[in-house]
Amino acid sequence: MSTNQAIDARGRRVGEPLTTPPPAPAARLQRLLHAHPLIGPALVLVLACVLFSLLIGPRFYQPANLSLVVQQVQIIGMVGVAQTLVILTAGIDLSVAAIMVFTTVVAAQLAVGAGVPAALALLAGFAAGAACGAVNGLLVTRFRVPPFIATLGTLNVFGALTLLLSESQTVRGADLPALFLWPGQTFSAFGADITYGSVLVLVAFLFVAHVLRRTAWGEHVHVTGDTLEGARLSGIRTDRVLLSVYVIAGLICAVAGWFLIGRVGSVSPFSGENVNLSSITAVVIGGTSLFGGRGHVAGTLLGALIVGVFSNGLTLAGVDVLWQTFSIGVLVVAAVGVDQWTRRVGG
Repeated sequence: MSTNQAIDARGRRVGEPLTTPPPAPAARLQRLLHAHPLIGPALVLVLACVLFSLLIGPRFYQPANLSLVVQQVQIIGMVGVAQTLVILTAGIDLSVAAIMVFTTVVAAQLAVGAGVPAALALLAGFAAGAACGAVNGLLVTRFRVPPFIATLGTLNVFGALTLLLSESQTVRGADLPALFLWPGQTFSAFGADITYGSVLVLVAFLFVAHVLRRTAWGEHVHVTGDTLEGARLSGIRTDRVLLSVYVIAGLICAVAGWFLIGRVGSVSPFSGENVNLSSITAVVIGGTSLFGGRGHVAGTLLGALIVGVFSNGLTLAGVDVLWQTFSIGVLVVAAVGVDQWTRRVGG
């Protein structure tokens, strides 16, 4: 080769084969998290468990304590499933807790106040949840009200109806049918007391995960959230998809209400005050994008467990509740930041 070979503007010899430099470690991490969004929350959960086991000792990873964590997050996790479906469509539902509590009051009033058989009263509560979801869905699809505003309004409407129907009175567990309290019953396994509600929450996660990944409806939910206009142009009936999402979310919230009754052992119109924000927190920490189209209910399960592990671990460590709230807030901001960062892949 001649030493006088021409040099191009980039400092390469003319005719020299072009090579692409390997991506930087940060770019590789960005692509990895974009392709596998569950890695982030799974890693956070593992690190949190290791950290608290080192700080607290054997008390943290005893079966009784771990089962307590699961029981504490079962309501957030179940409502988080509903919230995940809505957020996947680039919406948000601020009325999930109100729907949950409203359906418990409907079922209790029918069973205790009107003497309706427990199974029928429970089914009526589920139907009320689906109806509440349909109201939200119609506001979003038919009247084009932004999801945030629509569900902010129905949050107050459903809350007021709950107080009206219950007359602000709590129904004691002793007055409730056994079926209502069944999700709170426990059985022993691996040295821990596990509630039937916890098992049913896991079943719900697995079922919804299957539906989202293996059915045409699940694909339509993702496409609608990713690009609404593109989904319309591809022939997807987006209004029908959105309406179905809100109806199913309302039904899931009603089932969560049944689990709530079993958890607290009564029906109170003032239950679930923090469930709205907690469900959104679990979804966001679990890696579901607030911009829609990207996420997985398995991430929501991980997010709910992360919240539960942090709350439980910090409590056992004697940390003030103030700093528990602070830590969860930091996790939420970090999760949104990571989501923004990973979405720029290929951008």
